[in-house]
Amino acid sequence: MIHVLAIITAKPGQRETVLEAFRANVPAVHAEDGCIEYGAAIDTDGAGPIQAPLGPDTFVVVEKWASLDALKAHAAAPHMAAYGAKTKELIAARVIHVLSPA
Repeated sequence: MIHVLAIITAKPGQRETVLEAFRANVPAVHAEDGCIEYGAAIDTDGAGPIQAPLGPDTFVVVEKWASLDALKAHAAAPHMAAYGAKTKELIAARVIHVLSPA
């Protein structure tokens, strides 16, 4: 299994617009072969000092894939290219961590 944490920072005030496009794309991603989990997460209010907040413009995509090949196919999928084109001008930064279970 492959784990992915994609940390997406939208341009100021654009996070919800990016998340709307993300949510519209989720059904197509869930239908992909090898997709185990794919969803967005934002800071939880009230977590206190245990939390290192991402901030109001950032969200994390938490993904699990059956294999590295499934992840590579996901990255090349036409709906991902369309999502990328739709959100390109709204995103300030993107960091993707591809991880294996320890």
